[in-house]
Amino acid sequence: MKSRQQKGFGYIAAIVILVILSMLGISAMRLMNTQQSGMVQDVLSSRALQAARAGTEWGLYRALNGGNCTTTTLDLMSQNGFRVTVVCSSFVVSEGQFEDPDNAGVMLPRTKTIYNIEATSCNSTACPNPAQMQTLEYTERRRVVTACSLNDKNGTPTGDAC
Repeated sequence: MKSRQQKGFGYIAAIVILVILSMLGISAMRLMNTQQSGMVQDVLSSRALQAARAGTEWGLYRALNGGNCTTTTLDLMSQNGFRVTVVCSSFVVSEGQFEDPDNAGVMLPRTKTIYNIEATSCNSTACPNPAQMQTLEYTERRRVVTACSLNDKNGTPTGDAC
């Protein structure tokens, strides 16, 4: 009787190795795509934070140099692709007394103006944009600052720090 040699084991091993290598390749591509998406979101987040910071600085400048405390929108789309909405609110508080510079011995109430400036930046047509919050491309950052200005005897903010 003749013994038969079994053939084909090498083909099966080669197919198994090819399947394993292709699975490793697919996993590496998915990991690379995930890392790239994370990097893009980090960059957008940093830009949004800097745009919000620019909005609060701009709002502080307007409030402390002229007492202009209004809600406005800065359009930074051409510079970095972000829009910033700046909301400014203010209120006056009385704290202590000071001597009237024109009348010695006359005490006047010391008033201060407190400014609350909130800047929201996003890479959309309006900030905040609840319709786009579920998308991966939407990035939004919010920054809030508070500042205080002394008022003169007429109650007008002077821009001097409290």
